Amino acid sequence: MDRIYLCLAHMSGKEQDFIKEAFDTNWVVPMGPNVNAFEKDLEHFVNSSYNVQRTTSNEKRVVCLSAGTAAVHLALLACGVGPGDEVLVQSFTFCASSHPITYLGATPVFIDSERESWNMDPDLLEEAIKDRIAKTGKTPKAIIPVALYGMPYRIDRIMEIADRYGIPVIEDAAEGLGSRFNGQVLGTFGKYGVLSFNGNKMITTSGGGALICDDEKDKNEILFYATQARESYPYYQHEHIGYNYRMSNICAGIGRGQMTVIDDHIAHHKHVQDLYCELLKDVKGITMHTNPTLADYPDNVQRPTSNATFDSNFWLCTCTLDPDLKVKGQENAYKEVVTGAVGGAAGVTHAASTAVTDCQPNANVEAMRVALDAANIEARPLWKPMHKQPVYRDAPAYVNGVSESLFAVGLCLPAGPYVTDDHVRYIVDAIKAAIA
Repeated sequence: MDRIYLCLAHMSGKEQDFIKEAFDTNWVVPMGPNVNAFEKDLEHFVNSSYNVQRTTSNEKRVVCLSAGTAAVHLALLACGVGPGDEVLVQSFTFCASSHPITYLGATPVFIDSERESWNMDPDLLEEAIKDRIAKTGKTPKAIIPVALYGMPYRIDRIMEIADRYGIPVIEDAAEGLGSRFNGQVLGTFGKYGVLSFNGNKMITTSGGGALICDDEKDKNEILFYATQARESYPYYQHEHIGYNYRMSNICAGIGRGQMTVIDDHIAHHKHVQDLYCELLKDVKGITMHTNPTLADYPDNVQRPTSNATFDSNFWLCTCTLDPDLKVKGQENAYKEVVTGAVGGAAGVTHAASTAVTDCQPNANVEAMRVALDAANIEARPLWKPMHKQPVYRDAPAYVNGVSESLFAVGLCLPAGPYVTDDHVRYIVDAIKAAIA
């Protein structure tokens, strides 16, 4: 069987029409009709999800940018983040959520996860806010929850806490395009919402991202900084530092085509998740991560409201392996230093100095990854928590052990549009065959 990748983009067939239009009209720059139209498509998508009454004047606005990382960066800038400030950010995430904080000379303060959603723990968040105010005399400048693998965060409590302390929320929904909490699309609750259109996301522009803004005024401010902060003179006048972060008209043409199949992609990912759950339900030691329900929350924490619903897009389907599960070959895990990219990790140029670190997946998880790789199936560990990354060893962190424990036992399984039912059955059979 050909190699099965975690998530690859699937073209609608209309992308080439929009790209051809860009070439025919000579719009091959970081602006143009495709960019404007793609932004309008995205605005329609996010504004159609509201379960509250909205009018045209208070609809969300979208700015298309060169990457989701650029969107995080500009949102932080717009929130006034600068040298000496602190930003509260989920630890269980990809580095693009935290690196832009350091670009601005600020310090990330990492918040661990709740076990139910795997995302930012609201209780730890409030504890961290109180403690940072007590220790620094300043209120953190922003809060960044992350929709890990598409799963919604507890945005109901996060927004309540954020509003109480007057801290803007930047939703990192890069992995959660189309995921919903209480029927509302992620990225539309906070001051800003971050989207990503990388080649492995729910839809792609080959590379790119977007920032969801509260209104036209905020959008124009983001556009100003995304286009080198040029002032309105007939020559180039700069009174602020800007960035070359605008999306190209070519990439936006791909995005316009992708928007015609976004609902199909989301539905397919959910179908693949359901099939994994069905085929693995009787496999002892393998547990799929699913949408939390009210009953999943213990009595000693503030539960979601009775009508709260988590609706993940299941960008990636994730599972955990019981530590006692025996996988063939696990005695050989981490015996050799990895010499190339693993799990689609592009751009790996530094050779590892050791085969092990002080925080890594269990041997049975690594053995399962290796076994699936041998069967031409791409699987990947969960994101290593940022508070355990050497580059952030000195950053403040408020932890409860959840993200570290999940990183030790978790695995990502293929879920993209090219993953068929037969692929899922093949993957499950390979998982079963790897169990000792």
